Amino acid sequence: MPSRTVHIVSLGCPKNLVDSEVMAAALAEGGYLLTDRPEEAAVILINTCAFILPAKEESVEEILRMAAWKGGGSGPCTHLVVTGCLPQRYGASLEEALPEVDLFLGVGEVPHIARRLDALLGGPKRPGPRRRSVIGKPTFLMNADQRRPGPAMPPSAYIKIADGCSNRCSYCVIPAIRGKARSRTVDDLVREAAGLASRGVRELIVTAQDTTAYGADLKGKPTLGLLLTELAGVDGIAWIRLLYTYPARLTEELLGAIARQEKLCRYIDIPIQHCDDAVLRAMNRRGDAAELRTVISRAREIIPGVALRTSLIVGFPGETRRRFENLLAFVREVRFDHLGVFTYSREEGTAAAERPSRISAPEKERRRELVMEEQALISAEINAALVGSEQEVLVEGTSDAAGYGGLGRCRHQAPDIDGVTHIVQTPPPGAIVRCRIVAADEYDLYATLL
Repeated sequence: MPSRTVHIVSLGCPKNLVDSEVMAAALAEGGYLLTDRPEEAAVILINTCAFILPAKEESVEEILRMAAWKGGGSGPCTHLVVTGCLPQRYGASLEEALPEVDLFLGVGEVPHIARRLDALLGGPKRPGPRRRSVIGKPTFLMNADQRRPGPAMPPSAYIKIADGCSNRCSYCVIPAIRGKARSRTVDDLVREAAGLASRGVRELIVTAQDTTAYGADLKGKPTLGLLLTELAGVDGIAWIRLLYTYPARLTEELLGAIARQEKLCRYIDIPIQHCDDAVLRAMNRRGDAAELRTVISRAREIIPGVALRTSLIVGFPGETRRRFENLLAFVREVRFDHLGVFTYSREEGTAAAERPSRISAPEKERRRELVMEEQALISAEINAALVGSEQEVLVEGTSDAAGYGGLGRCRHQAPDIDGVTHIVQTPPPGAIVRCRIVAADEYDLYATLL
């Protein structure tokens, strides 16, 4: 039925993508037909992000762009639904600002999406105005029974081991949007991993707001190291990649678990945010520059050849020029394999929003560019050192680089945020192949099959 055709737009982080996939599967099971083409959809659903100002702007722009298909447009779209972090954060106040939207749903409505659309399309069940916003407490935590769409999946899949966050960094709205940290059980996650493997997934990408907080809220307090070891025992899974680790919780036990398991990629994402002690205190981050150096040194000692990725914030209130120079010097000294930089975004409701700031937007952007220019030099040198080496590559598709047929990633390249590996030949997607690196640039590698 055309009226039950849905197009889903997923914005923001990998954790949001998992929610979008769960909603897609729930809608398919509820009798809805999913389409990748908005011009074919009766219902367009946008799962939004509201972490920082650029994410909010992107969400609103996408809502307005999708609204062009609705009501008299060239397509059959009759209803626009907005879910996720934007409505969870701003609630019913969005109704007046975005009259194009028929229904706003908070993050807790993920498992109820089919029922909500049934009510929307079927009309009110009783007299009176229909609610345009359903925003409850953010208590939803998915489980292995909530599947992803389709009989087969791409070679890589995110596995969300927890939701929410209890860290209370002074710049971050995630605890207010997603609630306190809530972990899934080890057995449930192993069951989901086995199901993903049975559908063709070769790489599990472990994600949460803070993966190293895993298990602290569960009976028996299972550790992340234990969970990773259990996931490594799942048949069919070849690689396991770890994202979003908090440096103060990157223990020797966890590092040892990564070092011992062949399936665990020697790759750790450690968002340090900054290195200057005063800025870290203002951010309400645990640890200082000396402890960050110790953690990084320990990781490289316990896991030889480990690739380290980090994320930084520049322009935070109180980041003087000297403190920024400390950060730039730290980047030169530590030489992360991969690095991303955000300019500070003043978010209402956060402790940092009350701090005076004299750093202009152009100056924030200048600092971001300086860090990225420095990192580009470091990345180019690290990649150049890989030329001539042999690497395992997980094939994901076809390359658009001249003279190269296949596209994939090495163990030290995470999807979407790091570079890729172009392969001269065209191996089938999902294959893990041995390659020799023949060339490199700042971010990507170029290889031929062995």
